Amino acid sequence: MAHDTWQSPLMGRYASKAMQGVFSDNMKFSTWRRIWLELARAQQQLGVTQVTDEALAQMEVHLAMTDEDYEVVRVLEKANRHDVQSHANRFGQLCPAAAPIIHLAATSMEVDDNTYLIVMREALGIIALRVARVLSRLAQFAHTWRDLPTLGYTHFQPAEPVTVGKRGVMWAQDQLMDLQAIEHLLDWLPFRGIQGATGTQNSFLDLFNGDREKVVELNRHVTAAFGFSRPLNITGQTYTRKIDTRVLMVLADLCASMHKMCTDLRLLANKNEIEEPFEPGQVGSTGMPWKQNNMRGERNCALDKIPVALLFGALFTQMTQWLERSLDDSAARRIYIPEAFLATDGALLVLQNVVEGMTVYPAMIRRNLMERLPFMASGHIINAMVRAGGSREETHERLRVHSWNVSKRMKEEGIGNDFFAQLKADPFFAPVHGTLDDMLEPSDFIGRAPEQVDEFLSVELEPALEPYKDQLEETSELHV
Repeated sequence: MAHDTWQSPLMGRYASKAMQGVFSDNMKFSTWRRIWLELARAQQQLGVTQVTDEALAQMEVHLAMTDEDYEVVRVLEKANRHDVQSHANRFGQLCPAAAPIIHLAATSMEVDDNTYLIVMREALGIIALRVARVLSRLAQFAHTWRDLPTLGYTHFQPAEPVTVGKRGVMWAQDQLMDLQAIEHLLDWLPFRGIQGATGTQNSFLDLFNGDREKVVELNRHVTAAFGFSRPLNITGQTYTRKIDTRVLMVLADLCASMHKMCTDLRLLANKNEIEEPFEPGQVGSTGMPWKQNNMRGERNCALDKIPVALLFGALFTQMTQWLERSLDDSAARRIYIPEAFLATDGALLVLQNVVEGMTVYPAMIRRNLMERLPFMASGHIINAMVRAGGSREETHERLRVHSWNVSKRMKEEGIGNDFFAQLKADPFFAPVHGTLDDMLEPSDFIGRAPEQVDEFLSVELEPALEPYKDQLEETSELHV
């Protein structure tokens, strides 16, 4: 790694080697060569006699890029200012029998646009597997803590209790939706196909002497060779940049889900209820030795912001493409497509590491819950008072006044919650004085939360993870 020039942190610090490989020069330019090979192969099958067996054989031997290839292309591109032409010329040097037919009747987007779609499909597969791994750990977490009552929050103010496991499946539900969106995108993702300079296929029609069916067959052959179910029926010179937007929208949506979960965990860490992994030698702060900052959750949230921000780049490109195409998309796409995937990949690695090592503190959870639970019993008290012949409205008003007075004293004087003591001192509540203490069992306040956890895991999550079951075991470690 060079230390005298800037290197993207997404490469050395955050993203996986697998995702870096997908967006590498080797992947890109060897795919260009594969497309030239499959285009030539299909042309030969459809009667273009200039494509010989020797030409195809030479092309097959030289699909991989070498250091010498990069140097030759660098010199060529400096002269002609065109990357595709430079690579085609170099491929022709290596494959002299194929040199006359490489890129025959094609335009640059035959290789460049189709390669983007091949690469994004590969990258989406990596992302899908990483989401599935996170979900499998969240399933274990939710099952383990399915019935542990914990204080619920609305507006980050104490609300009715939920369970720790219920929180887990709330996070999982969002990410399951993201996984399903990725899978749908993979099923839908089309190939640009072999469309020619402005998408009319005119050059290929000319190549086949006006035989329209051969042009259609050529498109089918090359599309099938790269494992796509269909090519786009309509393109300009490029595929519609709406596809890039759709891909980045799915990534941004996933990152929003992860950001929400990690923000929740950071809030709960402040309550000493759940902590992310913290290693024995880990330093939380250079100035405050006792600190255990949520480095992992904060890193995830930081990475999540990148695809969300990059989505706007895809939208700007989509809405400013002129007619059949405009080249002001190229430099931007070289940045925002790879970086959106690399950042999402890095965020998922962090999140998996977090979920694999989360620590739950039941004693602190119970302490925080019990401090507020007397207030939560108000609904039970109202029902009991009404059953005893009391007024619902008057009971509600007295409970409101008592609870506000107690809450005020807790904040101003730092006292504990003596809400029930106040009720026991109020003759109005005499009908329930003998049963008040029985109303403080936390499990009586969580409704169907444990069953909801079980139902979500068995009905929705477990079937969704079935296709990934043989690839879920790999654990995640932070690079730094």
